[in-house]
Amino acid sequence: MTDHYITIIASLLALILSITFHEAAHGYVARFFGDRTAEQYGRLTLNPIAHADLFGTLILPAMMFFSGAPFLFGYAKPVPVNENNLHPNRLGKFCVSFAGIAMNIFLAIIAGLLTHINPTGETFGNDLLIALIRINLILAAFNLIPLLPLDGGRMVNTLLPRRLAYEHSKTEPYGVLVLLGLILVPLFLETFGIYFNPLMMILTPIYNLLMQFVMIFIIW
Repeated sequence: MTDHYITIIASLLALILSITFHEAAHGYVARFFGDRTAEQYGRLTLNPIAHADLFGTLILPAMMFFSGAPFLFGYAKPVPVNENNLHPNRLGKFCVSFAGIAMNIFLAIIAGLLTHINPTGETFGNDLLIALIRINLILAAFNLIPLLPLDGGRMVNTLLPRRLAYEHSKTEPYGVLVLLGLILVPLFLETFGIYFNPLMMILTPIYNLLMQFVMIFIIW
């Protein structure tokens, strides 16, 4: 098997693992704060099939790969959470929203620490670890964008006064359209030789900051 295909397989495995743990983290933290909705729907699991989304887990990553995108990205079905069951409510909502991001950062740190086992980097396992670092930090950076329905947007929403939070929640349908545009429009433009990617302009500084944070633990 060539190095190219090894990299592809490692990246796909890393993506599946990363989004699975991300979504499961939401469910486990929600249960900690009193909401068992995810468990009732069979989503309190590390089984990737339970979290897989046809477009986000399969089609979108394939589109990005075959279009030569600079990074691989995807998402899973959001874990169902009944926010009314969370106690204390505001702290619970914030922690549930932040749980996926925290999990991605944690996985990046663990993967980074494990790379010390084989410093030469000449195994599939090391390729997988490198992919886990990159993809988890990309997912964390993306979800930190303060736009609904992303976790960053939900975190901001919990910090707003109740009236402002209600008005802010109305922006979620438009946020979905903005996100799809940020992801898909650059891929479309590249087919015409136009290289303009505002998503990368947003993600790159956040990704770099997260990488610096993770490196503190890896080289410590």
